[in-house]
Amino acid sequence: MDNTRVNRRARTALALAAGTVLTVVVGQFPAGATAAPAADHRAAATSGTQHSSISVGGYDDTSYDDTYYKDALGKTGQALKDSLHKIISTTQTGKLTYDQVWDALKDTDQDPANSANVILLYSGRSQSKEAHGGNPDDWNREHVWAKSHGDFGTDTGPGTDIHHLRPADVSVNSARGDKDFDNGGTEVSEAPGNRTDDDSFEPRDAVKGDVARMILYMAVRYDGGDGFADLEPNDKVGNGTQPHIGRLSVLKQWSKQDPPDSFEKHRNQVIFDKYQHNRNPFIDHPEWVDAIW
Repeated sequence: MDNTRVNRRARTALALAAGTVLTVVVGQFPAGATAAPAADHRAAATSGTQHSSISVGGYDDTSYDDTYYKDALGKTGQALKDSLHKIISTTQTGKLTYDQVWDALKDTDQDPANSANVILLYSGRSQSKEAHGGNPDDWNREHVWAKSHGDFGTDTGPGTDIHHLRPADVSVNSARGDKDFDNGGTEVSEAPGNRTDDDSFEPRDAVKGDVARMILYMAVRYDGGDGFADLEPNDKVGNGTQPHIGRLSVLKQWSKQDPPDSFEKHRNQVIFDKYQHNRNPFIDHPEWVDAIW
């Protein structure tokens, strides 16, 4: 086959012709969100702590360059950031309520090896989709960009943007709190590989890049419009209620250390297809992190 990019429908047809089995995720569509075909998903049996090995077919990192990202190509610095902001804000035609986030996360973070479970962000544990709530071992909705950093709450907007909302163990989420991200600290006993101290939190290696790219997505998506604060990363910790999260230098390092894996790419595709209809550009083009910051 030549190098001509083909659209998603054509790739699906080719996969079917080759005998590929497509897994269809059946879920509840939130009100106002448009149902569209999810990316085809070939899930290798894997534990929740090893989601980087999941194989997901049917998505080419550059397949949207001629359409979705065409106005950003060739730009750098502030011009690239401004262009990406316009793209991801104008295409976000699906916006959720905070209650709708529960069902969306059951879909976006589904365990490929067990459709009844979700993968928890920090612990990597595979847990029943229905085991969510306020008990210590339940899972809840973690705001990776802590909602106190800019005081945006849980109203529809940054507080319900599922590009940075992930399932997390209740007590581990509490350990993270609203701390900035940085290296170091004492290991979190309930989530080995994660570390925390008085003013920062370090996630496990398998999701360091995920965290970085979620933070940088938020900084591009929310620039002071929409009635919300202008979110920007900086190179400090202890940012409190300011609309900043650090450390930027560490987040950039994490993005390089842990490039986008199949679980993260599939998640991006599900959000695009079924819920918000916008994309995290740093999953599709991780090189844009250094091009902007």
